[in-house]
Amino acid sequence: MTDQQSKLLKGKQILVTGGAGFIGSNLCEVLLNQHVKVVCLDNFSTGKRINIEPFLQNQNFKLVEGDIRHLEDCKKACLNIDYVLHEAALGSVPRSINDPITTNDVNVSGFLNMLVAARDAGVKRFVYAASSSTYGDHEALPKVEDTIGKPLSPYAITKYVNELYADIFHTTYNFDTIGLRYFNVFGKRQDPNGAYAAVIPKFVQQFIDHESPIINGDGSYSRDFTYIANVVQMNINALTTENKDALNTVYNVAYGDRTTLLELATLLKTYLSEFDASIKTIEIKHRENRVGDIPHSLASIEKAKRLLDYNPQYNISAGLKEAVVWYWEHLK
Repeated sequence: MTDQQSKLLKGKQILVTGGAGFIGSNLCEVLLNQHVKVVCLDNFSTGKRINIEPFLQNQNFKLVEGDIRHLEDCKKACLNIDYVLHEAALGSVPRSINDPITTNDVNVSGFLNMLVAARDAGVKRFVYAASSSTYGDHEALPKVEDTIGKPLSPYAITKYVNELYADIFHTTYNFDTIGLRYFNVFGKRQDPNGAYAAVIPKFVQQFIDHESPIINGDGSYSRDFTYIANVVQMNINALTTENKDALNTVYNVAYGDRTTLLELATLLKTYLSEFDASIKTIEIKHRENRVGDIPHSLASIEKAKRLLDYNPQYNISAGLKEAVVWYWEHLK
């Protein structure tokens, strides 16, 4: 965070929904380190108390235990709030395919509750987690914000509906929002467990346990893997920008490069073998592709650079090297 950004946020109160989750807890940490007042709203359905334990004794941190599906919880959390970072959602394409109703309740009804509560509380800006899944079946690379395809999963539909609601709240109520389309974020505090674990911590846990990671397909599917520090930078830039032209639109949040799943697994194997040489010999296995998965993902970050001064510092290699140290300490 720059000195100018710290100055702009000084004395402000920021609500981070889903603040006990992976991305939310990283945002809370950076804001608290700058002595910003943070309110965390979480129902701990996917967020973890251990993620916010270090913050509980901080006088600038307040936990509101509640659910965005309940409007009263949202209103309570929005009291005296200047800005909202809305991270609360049910992620995962497979989860949405298995249970589209709950995904919709949280991601659409919960999102609308938060918009209403924030608008009524006089919140100055609402920055929310959008998703690269919104690009759907649009095949062209790189992905550019104003060209999307048909959604390929219930999850993708919910995240697109978020963007539509945000746009309506601007045009109808003059309420300022910024949507951030995250591309495959990874880093510390990302959960390796459960049926819907993200691929990087899952692979790391498997390598640490001397198990073979299993890649869906032949490993040629590629993603624009994005280290958490880049995502935090983008959120802070979105919160603090004084460029009016940067508001009420959506941005890709990525590094702007793609890595195949096989390349990813190989990199992880290499970096983890520095801690445990036997990991070098672990075989990488394959199975059929997963329903709803997009073959390739690559973001254009030109819009974010131009309007929000986005300048990602971590490519896949630098991000993995840093993340692996944390994973090794916490997952082994």
